[in-house]
Amino acid sequence: MDYVKISNSGVLWLLCGVTVIISFVQAVLYMRMAKKTAVKANISNEIPKTAFRVGLISAIGPALGVFIVMVGLMSSIGGPLAWLRLSIIGAAPTELTAATLGAEACGVELGGAGFTLTVMAVSWFTMTLNGAGWLVSTGVITPALEKVRNKISGGDGKWLIILSGACSLGIFGYLNVNEISKGFGNTAAVLGGIFSMMFLSKFVVPKFPKLREYTLGITMIIGMACAIIFDLAVGL
Repeated sequence: MDYVKISNSGVLWLLCGVTVIISFVQAVLYMRMAKKTAVKANISNEIPKTAFRVGLISAIGPALGVFIVMVGLMSSIGGPLAWLRLSIIGAAPTELTAATLGAEACGVELGGAGFTLTVMAVSWFTMTLNGAGWLVSTGVITPALEKVRNKISGGDGKWLIILSGACSLGIFGYLNVNEISKGFGNTAAVLGGIFSMMFLSKFVVPKFPKLREYTLGITMIIGMACAIIFDLAVGL
């Protein structure tokens, strides 16, 4: 049986499409719920609109990386499942690693010689099992974490801001350290993002305050550009 034809069959596109549509509907319902909550909390309409624009712009950089990996995965595990996995998880390197580990467990390379229908099924199962833990943890642990956060802060709004900011710094710092350890190209992306954010915050935003909400997205794009320029320079 040709695993390429099966992995790109119409039935599989239909089945994967069901899950993607459910995810899309969940996103729409979440935005509606957030809008209603903002009204109940007497939050100005401008604040949710600004937050939506910030999230939209900031998502461009990560979405480009996910799209590039999805194109690579399509040749190995098929278009439907690559579309499905990266639509509901979005962690492109993790999905690629899981698919690779599944193939290596069968003694072959992902998409290489000996990559049969059985091996592809193992890769699919590895990707699904890898993501299942995150989904279960999110549903079970998140409510408890919210209670812990409120208890630590004592209900003080200022402490909540500080605590959330510290958590964000820790998360991004951890991710950046991992990227720096991968090589000079990744380091160029991290440094490009850091220095461009400093430059924008100190010199550009004070003159053009409306750009404040787009700084994260802009620095992501600049960081990727720095990595590309570095790789091209080294290649030359």
